[in-house]
Amino acid sequence: MRYSMQYLKADSKTDIKFYLNGKLVQGMAEPRRLLVDFLRHDLGLTGTHVGCEHGVCGACTIRINGKATRSCLLYAVQMSGKTIETVEALGNNGKLNSLQRAFQKHHALQCGFCTPGILMSLTQLIEEEPDADEERIKDILTGHLCRCTGYENIILAALEVLGKEEGKNGV
Repeated sequence: MRYSMQYLKADSKTDIKFYLNGKLVQGMAEPRRLLVDFLRHDLGLTGTHVGCEHGVCGACTIRINGKATRSCLLYAVQMSGKTIETVEALGNNGKLNSLQRAFQKHHALQCGFCTPGILMSLTQLIEEEPDADEERIKDILTGHLCRCTGYENIILAALEVLGKEEGKNGV
């Protein structure tokens, strides 16, 4: 079987089109342009943060076709035809969604650097596993580094949205 690959010149730009937070967007990107940089610098969506640039810290987590994904590990040119959600897609008409409100209520963020990525991963968990428990939340959080909160309040916020807040420390 013979495979054909499209080869792109490093110094040329390629046209890309994808759905971003419910709207069709189009842009030009060099083949080496990371998706996180394209989102932040070319499209102006700065909610997605650049942390380690190795896919370890989780700060750049977005959702691609509904799945939490590290945007620092992908190239923008790989996104043609895909559906992308960033933290800017959460909430509605400037109002926080239930997970964001729970983060606010439980003081689940301090500096906020890791928060967008955590929100995106927990959004997927809540949608796909509405019966998730504390251990599953902890499992999801292992993919995110947070130096400020100690994770306890993040867990409380997620448990509240899942309707299980009474199971944690009597809350």
